[in-house]
Amino acid sequence: MAMLEQGILNGLSSAGIYILVALGLTLVLSIVNIVQLAHGEFYMIGSYCMYYLMERLGLNFFLSMVIATLFVAGLGVAVERFGFRPLKGDPDRSMIVSIGLMLAFQNVMLAIAGGISKSIRGPFSGVVQFSGITISWDRLIIVLVTVLLVAALFLLISTTKTGTAMRAISQDRVAASLQGVSINRISATAMCLGCGLAAIAGAVVGPIFAISPTMGVTPLMKGIGVIILGGLGSLPGAVFGGLIIGMIDGIVPLYTSSYAASVISFAMVILILLVRPQGILGHESKM
Repeated sequence: MAMLEQGILNGLSSAGIYILVALGLTLVLSIVNIVQLAHGEFYMIGSYCMYYLMERLGLNFFLSMVIATLFVAGLGVAVERFGFRPLKGDPDRSMIVSIGLMLAFQNVMLAIAGGISKSIRGPFSGVVQFSGITISWDRLIIVLVTVLLVAALFLLISTTKTGTAMRAISQDRVAASLQGVSINRISATAMCLGCGLAAIAGAVVGPIFAISPTMGVTPLMKGIGVIILGGLGSLPGAVFGGLIIGMIDGIVPLYTSSYAASVISFAMVILILLVRPQGILGHESKM
């Protein structure tokens, strides 16, 4: 039983990363109306910003995370304004642009940082123990940050004018525009929030995993799987799907291997596509 509980704790930290990435993907898909295939690169840039702010400028972990998030969020706004907005929501051309951005960001970072993996020092050392279960501070921080950000995002969506406008656009862009909602402003806001969430995910994962120019590929694939599993356009679905895949990644390797966990995760996604294409919470829980 202790091993299972340990797996659940590990799964929660993995789920936190997937949830943050998936929430960003969902916001961009619902509001900007594109599948942002370069989303993993914003995650990667967040990690590298953390590395350079801490190792080169000597800033502490949390201040570096704030600065990295603001930088990447601003980069996301610039990409939406000059990369996606001129395409007016054309899904085919937008996908080509996002693939180009993915390759460009990877190669630019490879030229800047080189091919040698890097790591970030966590804000606290050691582990936390309770009831015979151990979790490192690095993983605990991921869980706590995810809980706070998910709560803040749902509060923003449900209680603010910006959140109301986002929900209106996600349900009917034309009707929202006729009611005076600025599609361009809300799209920029959604891109800002989505890229910011990816940057925070990259920032908090740095003390656990190696940082490299291609590190965003796996979170992107997992994030896409999460939103398919939970339901396209559903923020609660992104949280629910992230928890499921995170638990699989945390528990299954204890008994088999990490490869088996990946197979099971994507097999579930394929099964959902076959039996319930809208996802588990699709059409039931709107943004």
